[in-house]
Amino acid sequence: MDTSNVYVQKDLSCDTFQNQVDEALIRHKSILDVMTKLDEYNSRINRAVAKSVTSCGCIKINATKQDFNKDSLEEIKNSMKDHIDGNLCTVCQEILQEEMGAYLFYLAALCNALNMSLSDTIIKEYSNIKALGVFSLK
Repeated sequence: MDTSNVYVQKDLSCDTFQNQVDEALIRHKSILDVMTKLDEYNSRINRAVAKSVTSCGCIKINATKQDFNKDSLEEIKNSMKDHIDGNLCTVCQEILQEEMGAYLFYLAALCNALNMSLSDTIIKEYSNIKALGVFSLK
């Protein structure tokens, strides 16, 4: 996706994004289409991460057992690993951004189909995790 001629602010609102999705979505407007497109792009994201490891090699997955045997939640939090070694190359990052962007598009479309606000959903989840902190245990 060439964004060199497009200026988009980093603080683009969810409402603006959701409204743009509503304007752009024509073909896959059915909630059934939207739900299956969400699944498709979730799979494509997973595949792109896997290809970053197996085809490109820019990242490696070094998975080991997580150590929960600590004295405090803070120690547990600090000892948790993401199991990723390395960093995404530019090509893999662009592919993942494209797939994640499409996923966000269909997530906004699902909100539109259900007459829900993506922004309100994010704010509610933010409030929950802010209030519960580590006790949200997601």
